[in-house]
Amino acid sequence: MELKDFIEKFAEQFDDTDVAEFAPNTKFRCLEEWSSLSSLSIIAMIDEEYDVMINGNDIRESETIEDLYTKVKSRI
Repeated sequence: MELKDFIEKFAEQFDDTDVAEFAPNTKFRCLEEWSSLSSLSIIAMIDEEYDVMINGNDIRESETIEDLYTKVKSRI
């Protein structure tokens, strides 16, 4: 599991946000397109792609995409 791939899969969950806005230090909850549905989409993507279950608390505890990546990677 590589951070670059995780960011690409993360970015795929957003239709209206330019892929250039996604980087390790992106504060994803500050994205204009972020919503509770985005959160559910990210949770489902992580389950499907990495076979790791995360929940809303994990999302809330993560400030950046890299924070979430680190949390997911620690559970593989």
